Amino acid sequence: MGGRREISQRMNQSALEAADATGGVLSRKDLRALGIGRDRVAAHVRAGRWRLHGRHTVSVHTGELSPVGQAWRAVHESCGDARVDGVTSLQIAGVTGLSDTTVHVSLHHLCQVRPIEGVVQHKVSRRTETEASLPGLPRTPPPLAALRAAQWAVTDRQAALFLVLPVQQRITTAEHLRTTHAQYRGRRRRAVVAQLIDDIADGAQSVGELDLVPALRRRGLPPPTRQAVRRVDGRTRYLDVCWEDIGLALEIDGAAHSAGLEVTHDHLRQNALTVGGDLILRMNLIGLRLHREEFLDQVVAAHAELSRRATPG
Repeated sequence: MGGRREISQRMNQSALEAADATGGVLSRKDLRALGIGRDRVAAHVRAGRWRLHGRHTVSVHTGELSPVGQAWRAVHESCGDARVDGVTSLQIAGVTGLSDTTVHVSLHHLCQVRPIEGVVQHKVSRRTETEASLPGLPRTPPPLAALRAAQWAVTDRQAALFLVLPVQQRITTAEHLRTTHAQYRGRRRRAVVAQLIDDIADGAQSVGELDLVPALRRRGLPPPTRQAVRRVDGRTRYLDVCWEDIGLALEIDGAAHSAGLEVTHDHLRQNALTVGGDLILRMNLIGLRLHREEFLDQVVAAHAELSRRATPG
């Protein structure tokens, strides 16, 4: 009798230790591998020690599941090749500022799905070579997770957030996004995602590439000077777009402008130019891509006001 109790205690301890790395949850298959079958699981549940979370998932405690536990549950309850993906994979990789509490998983398009509370299942046409490269929880690497999150986003603005935050927080890089996108194009937002990646990587540094000047012309503004030259504190400075007759300028900020001391240098330059009489409007590439008309409204309003001030009488 004592021997059986000792064996049972060892199995229970093994389950607790195994669950430490998986957010407190194990699959029934995992438990069977430890010698814990359906009857023993049922006994723990009846005794109030363990809790069921679906057909295949068992928690070795009765509290709420952690985000990692929720992710493991989503994998256990989904089709055999399920991987945590998109926003959820980014969150587990360490990306902050994403409020989505739903667990997103990807499945091969031939998998059969059934509704799982709190889980969104996305079917994908194929897997990439790197999808299984991470140990532990089956999840996609950050570059692919960011791309899929962008493709599954509700809006283009949300898609931009899913691409920008992992790069800003150094979870991945723009080059890794670009390389992964070349390998996996996806079905949705192909052009938009490609443009956003270029913007994040400063691939669209030229104002002309963004078609900004023709858009301003369509709004009725005269052609501006590009790369207008100013002397500030004995140094030559260039303004991206400038209407020199009224002292209005636009500065288009790429990703490099938010790195290191660039923000400080930009502020010093802008302040010096403003003291010298120029009005500087700032806009970044991502913002210009997503809030284009709002930025153009501001430029038109500023041009009208400065033109009014410059008119005699």
